[in-house]
Amino acid sequence: MSDLIQPAKADPVVGRLAGNSQIVLIGLLVLLCLAISIGAPQFYSVENVIAILRQCSLVLIVAAGMTMLLIAAEVDLSVGASLAFSGCVAMDVTNKTGNVAMGALAGILFGGAVGLFNGIVVTRLKVNSLIATIATMMILQGGVFLFTREAVQNRHLQRGFTEISTGYIGPIPIPVIIAAAIIILAYVVLRHTTLGRYIYAVGANEKAARLSGLRPERLRLLVFVVTGLLTGLAGLILSSLMNTGQPTAGRGFELTVVAAVILGGTSLTGGRGTLIGTLLGVLVLKVIDNGIIILRWDQNLQMVVPGIVIVVATYLDLVRRTSDAR
Repeated sequence: MSDLIQPAKADPVVGRLAGNSQIVLIGLLVLLCLAISIGAPQFYSVENVIAILRQCSLVLIVAAGMTMLLIAAEVDLSVGASLAFSGCVAMDVTNKTGNVAMGALAGILFGGAVGLFNGIVVTRLKVNSLIATIATMMILQGGVFLFTREAVQNRHLQRGFTEISTGYIGPIPIPVIIAAAIIILAYVVLRHTTLGRYIYAVGANEKAARLSGLRPERLRLLVFVVTGLLTGLAGLILSSLMNTGQPTAGRGFELTVVAAVILGGTSLTGGRGTLIGTLLGVLVLKVIDNGIIILRWDQNLQMVVPGIVIVVATYLDLVRRTSDAR
């Protein structure tokens, strides 16, 4: 029977493309920008470029943590539900205390608590992260309505709260600056610190990492918590942008994040991935989203595209791993 099961043969051309995913993404990004600008010249306007960067920022913040998780051979599908719940917590605490800093801290810490819960379930109870985080997603999606008791959390008119998302430092929106700082910090951690090397080692070969004296469970727990904190931060920014806490705000967000990360070349099996690739993946998806809007196409396509990307990127990852094995 084992003789009948043979590894898939990798197309050498596809294999080379998969192995140079960042170059391919840069080329794709250039082609998309050119194609969209032909149909909509306003694509290159300052306002539209800022809108794209603002849309990228939320995904990038969470994608930085998701990249680390996938490199460590784990995944978190609860980030969309956690994003919405964290935003509602931030809005609720701000409303009750009248203190923007307290509300912001509460939202971020709630996201971190969700990440801690996921990490404990995965590392201590040994539940597969895919199953564990789907369960957490369902708990949060129901729990947020029990928490808010309504479809939309009350608005807050404090200027400081709305400026978290709408404010600028010079010509650059605050969320873009926050996302850039997180991406740079995560890049430094992954590429230039011992912790980053440990995360790659755990994802590439857990047994070898354990024999080398590492604690895979602790590392994975840490990455879950970091991803949760970043999700809480993104939820805070989103609730500030909408000036409401919407329990349904994160529906489908997790698919966009995962699609961007694996499109950027991060392996679903762990041990491989870069923040530069993730950045390019987010840009490609958000340029497509923006093109759909300004070209006035059916906006339901915005949900279709990440699904297609996940299938294609997963196939390319399989081809790349098959080529490497040979």
